[in-house]
Amino acid sequence: MAMSNKFAWTWKIKEECLEEYVALHLAPWPEIMSEHSRAGIRNYSIFQNGNQFFYCFECDDVEAAFRIIDGSEACNRWNAITSKMVEGSFDFADAEPIKPMREVFYLK
Repeated sequence: MAMSNKFAWTWKIKEECLEEYVALHLAPWPEIMSEHSRAGIRNYSIFQNGNQFFYCFECDDVEAAFRIIDGSEACNRWNAITSKMVEGSFDFADAEPIKPMREVFYLK
């Protein structure tokens, strides 16, 4: 089976942070949007189910994109806020900051 260039993962957000987390993502900073585009991230969606969030985007080179995001001053400011809301690792310096989901089906 051919694979897509999609990258997906889930995170749980701390219950006490849900309202703020959603509000931030309903009105993201313009510089965050441009930095993600500069990193080659496109078609990025986040879906919510209670305090569990599903993230999916397309990118031709995820490792390069994450290096750009990690080196971005704006993204580091954003991540300093949102990382306190996430249950789990958010630090790109960690060996595995995001545990990607395995793609098992792709219809082109």
